[in-house]
Amino acid sequence: MTAALDLHSRKKVLLIAANPGVSPTTGWPVGFWWAELTHPYWTFTEAGYEVDIASPQGGNLVADGYSDPEDASGYSAHDLISLGFKTSARHAAMLRGTRSIADVRLADYDAIFVAGGQAPMVTMIDDAALHGFVAQAYEAGKVVAVVCHGTCILLKVRLSTGDLLAKGKTWTGFANAEEAFADSFVGKKIQPFWIEDEAKALEDTNFVVNSPFKAFALRDGNLITGQQQFSGAAAAELVVQALGR
Repeated sequence: MTAALDLHSRKKVLLIAANPGVSPTTGWPVGFWWAELTHPYWTFTEAGYEVDIASPQGGNLVADGYSDPEDASGYSAHDLISLGFKTSARHAAMLRGTRSIADVRLADYDAIFVAGGQAPMVTMIDDAALHGFVAQAYEAGKVVAVVCHGTCILLKVRLSTGDLLAKGKTWTGFANAEEAFADSFVGKKIQPFWIEDEAKALEDTNFVVNSPFKAFALRDGNLITGQQQFSGAAAAELVVQALGR
């Protein structure tokens, strides 16, 4: 009886990762960023939460190459959490045949967490169904967390009032300084637009950034945002603080 009660009382989080796409600027295949999924997953499960992984369209998920700890570039070779996740048969299977958000019962979850990567700038930015799902979660009183390039959706997610979810909010996302570094690192323009530029052009919202590639996340009410790939765990910790253990 006690075990059944404990299972019923566990907090439940829906992790949403982007479906794969193709960058219109580089022509590269793009997907989710490993650390922005695996580090929050670790934080939530260590807190005793139940975690499901879904995607806007459903199906198999593909990670950005530079986020792979086994990628030849060595860019993410430090990421032991992602290495453990991707080499665990049980965990890797969670990224195959994911449910679409259309097949998710939002009432089952206490929070949603939208991971970033290169793909959100292509596959999430104009996804009206995803925007509606995020707005519905927020208006239902769920905690809504979004990190890195996933925060591009906050440029467009509107509530039932017609207002942007980000109206009156202080939030963060991938910074111009980080975009400039990334472009320099690969030797070409990567993103079709920069989130910081677009966010600062909006009225009645406060977009802020911290030092490049340092963990930075903040909470404004039920909205939690993280700046980049090193901020996933920090954003997840804010979700845990908001929901309790």
